[in-house]
Amino acid sequence: MIATLQQQVNTMLLQQQGSQVEVARPQVFNGRMEEVSAFINAACIYIRMKMTEEAATTQVAWVLSYMQGGIAEAWKDNLMDELAKGESEVETVEQLFSKIRNDFGEILEEERKIEQLRTIE
Repeated sequence: MIATLQQQVNTMLLQQQGSQVEVARPQVFNGRMEEVSAFINAACIYIRMKMTEEAATTQVAWVLSYMQGGIAEAWKDNLMDELAKGESEVETVEQLFSKIRNDFGEILEEERKIEQLRTIE
């Protein structure tokens, strides 16, 4: 009986601490299109391994903390203002990843393709 209770307590403590496995944190993201997928993948892995018990708002804030410099800094500042005013559609980290992918991936990809076409001429 005591052994079972000790095992349950140990299990609860491990769950509260998150995974004991070493997990790399994402590198700082500055808005470069080439780094969008790597940033999202690294952040997603870290959250799944270390932050599953955290509130959605904490996960979103954690990801935003890695958006520094370049156009990502201004983008983050704007989103944080929207979040503070309750005007943002981002409520979960999955929604944040989708917004990052849309805002930094597709738009910049189109610009890159246009630039490639210009250099061909």
